[in-house]
Amino acid sequence: MSLFRPLAFSFAFLLSSVQAAEPAQADLLIRHARVVDVAQARVLDDQAVAVRGQDIVASGPDAVIAAGWRATRNSDAAGRYLLPGLWDMHVHFGGGPELIEENQALLPLYVAHGITTVRDASGDLPEQVLAWRADIAAGRLFGPQLFTSGAKIEGIKPVWKGTLEVGSRADADAALDRLQRRDKVDFVKITDSTLDPQLFLYTLAQAKARHMRTSGHIPMALTVRQAVDAGISSIEHLDYAYNAGVRDGDSIAADFAAGRITRAQASARLAKGFDPQGAMASYRQLAQAGVFVTPTLNGSRVLAFLDSDAHDKDAYLAYIGPRLRQTYQWRVDRAAKATPADVAARHAHYEQVAAVLPMLQQAGVTIMAGTDAGFLNSFNYPGIGLHDELALFVKLGLTPPQALAAATRAGPAWFGKLDRYGAVQAGKAADLLLVERNPLEDIGALREIRAVVLRGRLQDRAALDAMLAQTRAKVAAWNAAK
Repeated sequence: MSLFRPLAFSFAFLLSSVQAAEPAQADLLIRHARVVDVAQARVLDDQAVAVRGQDIVASGPDAVIAAGWRATRNSDAAGRYLLPGLWDMHVHFGGGPELIEENQALLPLYVAHGITTVRDASGDLPEQVLAWRADIAAGRLFGPQLFTSGAKIEGIKPVWKGTLEVGSRADADAALDRLQRRDKVDFVKITDSTLDPQLFLYTLAQAKARHMRTSGHIPMALTVRQAVDAGISSIEHLDYAYNAGVRDGDSIAADFAAGRITRAQASARLAKGFDPQGAMASYRQLAQAGVFVTPTLNGSRVLAFLDSDAHDKDAYLAYIGPRLRQTYQWRVDRAAKATPADVAARHAHYEQVAAVLPMLQQAGVTIMAGTDAGFLNSFNYPGIGLHDELALFVKLGLTPPQALAAATRAGPAWFGKLDRYGAVQAGKAADLLLVERNPLEDIGALREIRAVVLRGRLQDRAALDAMLAQTRAKVAAWNAAK
């Protein structure tokens, strides 16, 4: 007797049983897809997915699912690749109240580029973003799912607007009370322009005690290890992860805190003190502590090389409102004043910091894909910027499956939501992306989008093109009104 006959009989019995039953009803049925299993870095051929409401209610071999389900809308994937929607884990909305409309116009850009969830890392429009979060969840506003920190926590009279100013432990407690109880934020963002380093650590510890996730900019007077020990959940920007690999980081932080060295002198010592062996030990400690890293490399790359690519002719500027474009100018002006030595140092710093990315991966640190896109961050574009970020990940040594996991599974893992996101399976959210080629082989395949499913609603290529055209038309009208 053939070893394969029982399997064939079982499949035939299952198929006949499904056919005999009354088909279940779905809203959307996607057939003949190659499903990308990101967790296992494999492709499942000829699959079908049934969607009801905002949920995937069935997935499996096409013949089985098609026999057991009927849908209001049917879509033939025709052998294209179906995967979880992308997450951009570091974006910003801001520029002041007069830029609210231009910021809102960015939301469809994310969806049009396959991004179904974004994490707002705080700007100067925290109340507006909180309102958008609620409106998107309720279906009153079109855009990606939005997680936000609300207002960031800072010191007294900080550089950044849209903050909760903290000058004492009581202030920190009050800020956390507001964020947790009134705003019900998804995580806490803490920055360091004027915040006392010890209050930084206190706030981290208190947030952890409240079971609130935290991210932030680590003060130069502290080491990365101190922030990790206090409970930071994610490190934003690769520079801080680089600093964790500096051999005399403790003494640099202590000297800066005591006023014995300037910020420029501390930065110079950090640049010269990287120790690869010690860095790997530090990175393994990050992994053990469960601290994630969001590199935001694309923004760093753009700024580092403004001397060779001014970006003023970028076609994507047609999707960015004129007042948002104006917020780019201060960085452009600053870069224009750089001496040749400054430019060389800027290039070298980018290359030096970027080189630690594969070390983090090797050490077991979870890397989250995030762009730092938004106001102020020149030519770092919402939507397409995530694809540029992932291309950099692969260029620097990550495999396409690792880069893909950073954009589909790391974000849900950080939020504790892998039970709901990060896979194409029954019970998961119906946030999906259909592309022409296999992104496990070429991460650039994510740019070739055929359709996006957002909260169970299929947005085909024509709908995505219409989103882009609508945003472009809005920007053209704003440009004409200037």
